[in-house]
Amino acid sequence: MFEFIKGTVDFVGPEYIVIENSGIGFQISTPNPFIYAGKMETMVTVYTYHYVREDVMALYGFETREEKKLFTKLLNVSGIGPKGALAILASGEVQQVVNAIENEDEKFLVKFPGVGKKTARQMILDLKGKLQDVVPDFFPNLFNADQLHIHTGATNTAFEEAVLALQALGYSEKEIKKISPELQKEQMSTDQYIKKALQRLLK
Repeated sequence: MFEFIKGTVDFVGPEYIVIENSGIGFQISTPNPFIYAGKMETMVTVYTYHYVREDVMALYGFETREEKKLFTKLLNVSGIGPKGALAILASGEVQQVVNAIENEDEKFLVKFPGVGKKTARQMILDLKGKLQDVVPDFFPNLFNADQLHIHTGATNTAFEEAVLALQALGYSEKEIKKISPELQKEQMSTDQYIKKALQRLLK
């Protein structure tokens, strides 16, 4: 229904962003909303997927058409819903996910929240050999240094925001607590915390 929405960033939260266009605020769930934290009131283009079910209507948004394409392919896998697909994309390592599927690496795939052995096997069965149109020219870097917004004197707030975002992706309190001491050793922006946390959680 909507290929993309172009507008200014009005709000950034742990689960979604709000893009204002012509006086209308579009609530859009994204893999990592905090990459937009440094773009408040800035014009951006978000490629959107309109998800419709009997009990829910929602917009999901991505920085590129390729991300959106991968998201739609993940939705076709039995056992993976929008939240699970977002959690996979939020890792920022799409190439690793594709490689895991092509190499039938279930051990890597089950590290994502909500992905068990059965779902990992289903991902491989459904997607192996079918991601060529996504990968060739797609080298995702959801946490590009140019996009980072450094919080000075607000380390705790940035870390708390990152925790909320990780919880929204489906990671448990126990999993987050396990990596928290190491993360808090440095002062970082919210998206840097998220990137580092996902790297640790996927090891």
